[in-house]
Amino acid sequence: MLFSGKALTVQMLDNGIAELNFDLQGESVNKFNRLTVSEFSQALDAIEAADGVKGVLLTSGKSVFIVGADITEFGDAFAAGPEGVAELMNKNNENISRLEELPVPSVVAINGYALGGGFEVCLGCDFRVMSDQAKVGLPEVKLGLIPGWGGTVRLPRLVGVDVAAEWIAAGKEQRPDAALTVHAVDAVVQADKLKESALKLLERAVGGELDYQSRREIKKSPIPLNDTEALMAFFTTKAFVGQQAGRNYPAPLAAVESIEQGYKLGRDEALKVEQQQFIKCAQTGAAKSLVGLFLNDQAISKVAKGWEKNADKQIERAAVLGAGIMGGGIAYQSAYKGVPIKMKDIDQKGIDLGLKEANKLLSKLVERGRMTPAKMGETLNRIEPTLSYDGFDNVDVVVEAVVENPKVKHAVLQEVEKVVSEDTVIASNTSTISIDFLAEPLSRPENFLGMHFFNPVHKMPLVEVIRGKKTSEKAIARVVAYANKMGKKAIVVRDCPGFLVNRVLFPYFAGFSMLVRDGADFQQIDKVMERWGWPMGPAYLMDVVGIDTGVHAEKVMAEGFPERMGKTFTAASDVMFEAGRYGQKNGKGFYNYEEDKKGKPKKVATEESYELLKPHVAERREFENDEIIERMMVPMATELARCLEEGIVDSPAEADMALIYGIGFPPFRGGIFAWLDSIGLDEFVKIADKYSDLGELYKPTERMREMAASGKTYYGDK
Repeated sequence: MLFSGKALTVQMLDNGIAELNFDLQGESVNKFNRLTVSEFSQALDAIEAADGVKGVLLTSGKSVFIVGADITEFGDAFAAGPEGVAELMNKNNENISRLEELPVPSVVAINGYALGGGFEVCLGCDFRVMSDQAKVGLPEVKLGLIPGWGGTVRLPRLVGVDVAAEWIAAGKEQRPDAALTVHAVDAVVQADKLKESALKLLERAVGGELDYQSRREIKKSPIPLNDTEALMAFFTTKAFVGQQAGRNYPAPLAAVESIEQGYKLGRDEALKVEQQQFIKCAQTGAAKSLVGLFLNDQAISKVAKGWEKNADKQIERAAVLGAGIMGGGIAYQSAYKGVPIKMKDIDQKGIDLGLKEANKLLSKLVERGRMTPAKMGETLNRIEPTLSYDGFDNVDVVVEAVVENPKVKHAVLQEVEKVVSEDTVIASNTSTISIDFLAEPLSRPENFLGMHFFNPVHKMPLVEVIRGKKTSEKAIARVVAYANKMGKKAIVVRDCPGFLVNRVLFPYFAGFSMLVRDGADFQQIDKVMERWGWPMGPAYLMDVVGIDTGVHAEKVMAEGFPERMGKTFTAASDVMFEAGRYGQKNGKGFYNYEEDKKGKPKKVATEESYELLKPHVAERREFENDEIIERMMVPMATELARCLEEGIVDSPAEADMALIYGIGFPPFRGGIFAWLDSIGLDEFVKIADKYSDLGELYKPTERMREMAASGKTYYGDK
């Protein structure tokens, strides 16, 4: 053994081959934390000092290769400014360059995920052999950053500027076939032949059959583009990337600029350019927010896994009541993730609609090459359509997804409770109706809770798991475990009207209604909020959700919180509803809808909406963008603060992630509590107080005022 540490070992194999193995003790994956970086340096010392080393093979002792840097170490380093960022990055940059300059050839066996710094160390090797089960990529832009260990330097020298810019700016994981096609790797082999194949390749390089030195020169030299070629390549790439990324996400464009500024330089000078771009990105608000989101996501996943560990049994068989679009989506997701599910409806038309929804989603996967027709057949076979309760005594969980009507839900829940076993958990996919109210006629309320999916089920990551007063810990644990199995982000919240997400969303809509009442143009509001970062403005969002659905939910919220959410005027949504304009579902809402070339609904501005609104709103006038943003966001922020203070949600991280995963709150802002921390609660209170005459929704809580006065933040020193 040449070197033995807690993250790496180096041992001699036959024929002078040194195997450098990454296997970080106490962790399920390999990552470049400070320990790994330090030991990587020591391992290279050992290889350089050893006699008889003819080649180096890099391997992993985990099921992945290396997933990247340890993001938890970014906070302190970034807070220390440019010097702190440089200090964090320098050592491993030096390591990878040393690996690249060893006096012997190197080959890496990529057995699983090699992402970010994990892929960058692969790029430092002379040859790359990839398992057919592995994936590679440089996803740093998803954290508001660019590759910082040579990704923007080595990858374009290997695969060309266009491909490298596309890979880095998109931040996507790449499959073996794609990596081989562009020559990012040299071979793809079956997983069980990986090490053997990598060793054979290394032996060929050791024997002089493969010229590894010339490959190194390509990575260390300027990119051979003339000025005209470079101008065309970077002009078109920057225009495309800038348009795709938008102004709120500077990292993708910074990555292209790093490639452009370094293409005429040798490796070491180009690495300095990359570091300057990395440091610049690390100091942006987007990077701080996106790194915070990554850590929050890990935190909520840890909480969900904790619930799953406490589950007394696995969910192996499920059922959904109510086929339709929602029920079909739930059935699809369960079956797709391997949990067989009964899909019951009272009408064959409903069954047909649910099966059609599942079939449509699976067919798309087949068309895109992400699923074979045989796998599609297996998945569909896990969905058992039924008009009866036969076999319901043998399911572990039932998800009720019938119409959002309390009487109907009461009847259905009582009915299903009689046919399932005493141990079965029943969950309602209600979006607004109180879980405690729905539990009233049940004989086993401890086995009942809410499981609120968001539409469309297959796309929206969030599932709110709603705890009623009588819900048992066992029931929560099982349903969270089921949500985990379905690939969803489960967040446990307590019962109240609208639960967490809808309770916070409707004050946002109330802000919109008051703006329109006071003479604002709903199209201007949409444009301003979209520029602020929302995927769609509030009028468009209402149309997509369904104005009839929104009006119903708004009444529930007004009954639950009359002092804040009751209204004394006719809201714009009420006007549209009374006119039979329900949004996309019937082609008319705030906007009219036409089919585009792909058959998807496309919004079209119409004077009809303005004419309908005229009798109910003030004369149209221009509002400053800042006033629109403030009047929209203050009600949402104050209501979320109330939810945290009332214990509806347990932590700022869970609250922020629920809004990002549930309704698309702008990720680059980090969530509402992260946004409040960034602007300062003292500043927020001043903003809110400007609008106190608009009612209770605009009044910060006493706790918010106390925090503002004492300089406290929601995330503390994080």
